[in-house]
Amino acid sequence: MKRILFIIIIACISLSSYASSNQKSIADQAYGKGQYQQAMQIYNTLLKDGESADVYYNLGNCYYRTRDMAHAILCYERAHLLKPGDADIRANLALAKSKIQDKTVASSEMFFVKWYYDLVNLKSSDQWSRCAILSFILLLASISLYVFVNQIRLKKIGFGAAIFFLCVTIFSNIFSYHQKEALVDRSSAVVMVPAATAHSTPSESGTALFVVHQGHVVKIKDNSMKMWKEIQLEDGNIGWIKISDLEII
Repeated sequence: MKRILFIIIIACISLSSYASSNQKSIADQAYGKGQYQQAMQIYNTLLKDGESADVYYNLGNCYYRTRDMAHAILCYERAHLLKPGDADIRANLALAKSKIQDKTVASSEMFFVKWYYDLVNLKSSDQWSRCAILSFILLLASISLYVFVNQIRLKKIGFGAAIFFLCVTIFSNIFSYHQKEALVDRSSAVVMVPAATAHSTPSESGTALFVVHQGHVVKIKDNSMKMWKEIQLEDGNIGWIKISDLEII
């Protein structure tokens, strides 16, 4: 009985996977024919079953083709969160951002900080985790080489390799943590309305500080209120914007 139940479960999973793959193929074909609305409808349906970097990327392409830059940037940003090392996603995201009205100059940051985050974004959280596991196994092998081999030359190789793989293991875990944190926190949002006014307080009566236009990606600094979010721009400007004007990435 258990065996039959197991076979049924596996069959259901396989059929579901096949159906999803078939639907994606239909959406891809619709996109290739320029039937963007039909493709968007299918991609959005697929995303209800779970997030996928490839589906977000293709959906972003549909929005880009229909000149809906805000939704295109939103989809590209979500795809980038799931697959940060993908060059095509980064390129299309940069292209979509070049089409929006706001051209905010980012505040300067130390070069090593930029290098650090560029390194973190080479892989996703799962990829860094796999890297950490592999490097830990190699670390154990290197330690074994150092401990159990008598030749001085091989001992030196084992010792050097152990130090290297220890560093890789530590940093891979740190990078994986940062990527996982970004996925869970979702501390950025895209402005979805033509123009959103940032206020000095979370109220319409607060002083109007600046205006952020459609498609602009902002960082959420205070997520404690239900109707308002405190946001920060790349140049350091801070203000409160209604949540209805934003879409969390």
